Amino acid sequence: MKSPIFTILAVLLSVAGLNAQHTAQVYGRILDATDDQPVELTTIQVKETRTGANSNERGVYSVQVPAGQRVTLVFKRVGYKETSVDVLPMSANARFLLDVKLVPNQSNFEVVINERRLDEGGMVKEKKVDELKMLPTTTGNLESVLPHIALGTNTGTGGELSSQYQVRGGNYDENLVYVNDFEIYRPQLVRAGQQEGLTFPNIDLVRDLSFSSGGFQAKYGDKMSSVLDIKYKRPDSLRASVSGSLLGASAHIEGSKKFRKDSYRAFRYLLGARYKTTRTLLGSLDVQGEYVPNFTDVQTYLTYDLSRDWQLGAIGNLNRSKYSFQPQSLARAFGLIDFALQLRTAFEGQEVDDFTQAMGGLSLTYLPDRERNPLYHKLLGSIWRSQENERFDILGYYILGELDSNLGSDNFGEIVNILGTGTQHTWVRNYLTADVANLEYKGGIELQKDDSERDIRRSHFLQWSARWQNEQIHDKINEWERLDSALYSLPYDTTVLLVRKVLKTRNQISSDRFTAFIQDTWTWRKDGVREMKLVGGVRSQYWTLNGDFFITPRVQWLYKPLNTRRDISYQLASGMYYQPAFYREMRRLDGSVNTNLAAQKSAHVVGGFTWDFLWGRRRPVKMRLISELWYKKMWDLVSYDLDNVRIRYAGENNSDGYATGIDLRLNGEFVPGAESWINLSFLRTRERLDGIQHKIREVGKREGTDVKDVPRPTDRLFNMSMFFQDYLPKQPNIRMHLNLTVGSGLPFGVVDNNTVYRNTYRFEPYHRVDIGFGFQLWKSAWETRKPRHFLRFTRNTWASLEVFNLLKVANEASNIWIKTIENTQYAIPNYLTGRRLNVRLRMDF
Repeated sequence: MKSPIFTILAVLLSVAGLNAQHTAQVYGRILDATDDQPVELTTIQVKETRTGANSNERGVYSVQVPAGQRVTLVFKRVGYKETSVDVLPMSANARFLLDVKLVPNQSNFEVVINERRLDEGGMVKEKKVDELKMLPTTTGNLESVLPHIALGTNTGTGGELSSQYQVRGGNYDENLVYVNDFEIYRPQLVRAGQQEGLTFPNIDLVRDLSFSSGGFQAKYGDKMSSVLDIKYKRPDSLRASVSGSLLGASAHIEGSKKFRKDSYRAFRYLLGARYKTTRTLLGSLDVQGEYVPNFTDVQTYLTYDLSRDWQLGAIGNLNRSKYSFQPQSLARAFGLIDFALQLRTAFEGQEVDDFTQAMGGLSLTYLPDRERNPLYHKLLGSIWRSQENERFDILGYYILGELDSNLGSDNFGEIVNILGTGTQHTWVRNYLTADVANLEYKGGIELQKDDSERDIRRSHFLQWSARWQNEQIHDKINEWERLDSALYSLPYDTTVLLVRKVLKTRNQISSDRFTAFIQDTWTWRKDGVREMKLVGGVRSQYWTLNGDFFITPRVQWLYKPLNTRRDISYQLASGMYYQPAFYREMRRLDGSVNTNLAAQKSAHVVGGFTWDFLWGRRRPVKMRLISELWYKKMWDLVSYDLDNVRIRYAGENNSDGYATGIDLRLNGEFVPGAESWINLSFLRTRERLDGIQHKIREVGKREGTDVKDVPRPTDRLFNMSMFFQDYLPKQPNIRMHLNLTVGSGLPFGVVDNNTVYRNTYRFEPYHRVDIGFGFQLWKSAWETRKPRHFLRFTRNTWASLEVFNLLKVANEASNIWIKTIENTQYAIPNYLTGRRLNVRLRMDF
């Protein structure tokens, strides 16, 4: 006879299982609509069943609802307006994401409800820009955080001194950057991270940013790697901030002014100023001398709402980077334990670089209410000028020798065998002026058709654009290098004194580009079942300089089931991505310009998914996992070599290649209330130069082994980057910010002979840890508890202590090539910065 206890348990389990088969789950997060802070202890009630749940201290909630029927969720919290949300029928065991922003009783804000929907265009979008401001960074530039939040992105050879980034095997010139639909340009002559100043985007003015690592839409321009789309704020109240540290300072102010309460006319303004100096960092380099880096940037973005439908915008920027350096001495050891070498150099002379950029733009936007008129129009015009000056006159007297590595020797650590001695004299007078002017018209129309009986929504969003651009380049190159080895000038001649390298040219280019695109976004959504989006478009460009013309199609497909247990969306993208040359790609190594250079070409295939889920049982938090598998076929490439951040192009369409890999990103609140990111990428990118049989060197063989392709200069097999936040228990105003980067070494080859045996060597792996400790000294919510606090005039005040290169790793940026008496060349690494401390204070008003 069965025990009645087991019978009761069996009945209860059967009922529970039956109930689970007839329920679905609604989950999400509840935030305050005024400051995006989590709202805990919110009651979520299912109106039809009288059941419910409460949100935890992170605002996260999860509630069971009946499957197969429409229900209403009621959100209640003391001090906030009650909010009701209708949830359409879901299948059994399905999960539905529903984020809600509650409005305080005394606020005029509107309730914001974010349902489970497809992301825009398969791009990674980051709205929590304020958290990025806490990231310990040596550059002060927004782009330096991209390797931590964007897929397939890593720091280039400039390391922590540079904001340049590489995306899926491409170099920095292959990346697009937009700010409020204005395309952003960069200096052409920067050759080292020390010279690099402040980039255009000012993080104090940014509202949000979107980033695509490949397979992006036709509405974006003609580059082969990535697009960064930045939107500046649209302020509705007076705000300001000031920040200062040992590496510089910044300040900004924003606000709006309505002319009448009942009028749509309003004036909004953003104004930011930045100053940067890296003297503290450069003092940790092994080249001793006087570093004087000064970088400044001032910019503004103004908008004027002429009416409800018309808006006038203006953007302006003035950026100056001045870098001067008087080197004195260098002592650099390298090699093996039993064969240690040292390069000692004494210097004379100095380097002075000056890069000045100015940009101005106007926009006129017509954006009516969609129900009245589905058409929108936008007219943009901008002018950009860059004046760049490089002046070198540096004389270096060097000795390369073998060190005594015998610990018991009296000469331990001293040079006991001189391998090479000589003089290197570098003289440069380069001047470049670039002017770019453009005018663009953009338009669009949105057509929507709903089937309310079947809960189906269909829409088409058709966009188009036509653009004209004029480019004026004036370049004067005058540089030479003299190398004296063992009292013999190289190359050696008994009748005349020769110098090793001479470039002396003048180049002037004037050309026009005409570009256009048309793109349609078709969206189909059945509430509670699925959503699909198909984006297709074509781009075209014509360049008057050489008559180059092309048409490139691009397509994206995005799919998201809405009635499944897991919140996953899928994407597939493909297209042709051509990159016509700008001036730097056309300039050959001898200084001449190839005006017949064709556009570099690539075809992308990208597939991946985005999974939103709750992590943890007792205190679940929202997490997001993004994964993409991709492949790029490339041809008509312009081969290049990397020297620090300088890209030295061949000036010919002389290679083809490919790149492939997989990227993963996990982000969420690993610690409640503190967002963190982890990125992991694997990459392989190869190329083959036309007419060259590539070889690789193998130990024990005099002749190299033939190979069909070789690594490209950006072939970083593995890269991991992490930004992690934490705080003391019960003390969230004391925080830790950790920035970790680990990547395999980039390839390089022998200078001036990097063809047959191309990129056969690799730098040491790059690894670096930066850590910051932040202390919130004041926030406005404390005013009732501390009415006499000396910082009560601010809204938020943070002080932080930062340690750069915590592990004191000597990462490599480039090489110096020294030839010995036996005609042997040694690659002597140039190291990046060492460990440094920084203090920072930030006040928000």
